Amino acid sequence: MKLLSLYAGLPKPKEWQGREITTALVKEQLSGPAFLGRTNLEGDGQADLVHHGGEDKAVCVYPQEHYSYWEKEIGCRLPEAAFGENFSVSGMKESAVHIGDVFEVGEAVVQISQPREPCYKPAARLGIKELPQLIRETGYSGYYIRVLQEGIVKPGDFLKRIKTGEKKITIAEANRIKYHDTKNAEKTAELLQEEALADAWRIPLEKRTAILKEEKGFKE
Repeated sequence: MKLLSLYAGLPKPKEWQGREITTALVKEQLSGPAFLGRTNLEGDGQADLVHHGGEDKAVCVYPQEHYSYWEKEIGCRLPEAAFGENFSVSGMKESAVHIGDVFEVGEAVVQISQPREPCYKPAARLGIKELPQLIRETGYSGYYIRVLQEGIVKPGDFLKRIKTGEKKITIAEANRIKYHDTKNAEKTAELLQEEALADAWRIPLEKRTAILKEEKGFKE
């Protein structure tokens, strides 16, 4: 498990479907060490602080292994950090890591908090409006981490897993529960039992659970 590259960028305007949006999705590669703080990587920012950023989503991580799939699917070479990631990693695909996993990387200690939710901004950057749906179908979403201990990180650092999430629910499984197995109250409840799950996922899943309970009661 290795940190291949670091990326950071600040919000900038971009035209999308006839309107102007503001996004920090376009990021530049950092050539050397950078400070990883509680809410972001040095030099990075978020345009939409409601859906991005904050302690639960301090850093966006994306597995480099997916790029070959997307380039074949899309039919063109992708730019670096095409999905707005801060960390480009290897050996850490969604099926290999869990909600709540804790890693040492450089001087920092980080914890996986939730899958990255597909949104329209990567689609806007790449000009592929169906990209969010394709990400849901494949589960190649990437994920967010929170920073438990601040410190300097640099390209080439290894990520050492020092703790596995309590419920051992992979990012891939969490995506499946949220987007595909939406009527599975048991699996949803199991995911909610993972204390490390970020509120951005916990709150809508709790609402889903309440609806499923009401539906079950009505049927009975």
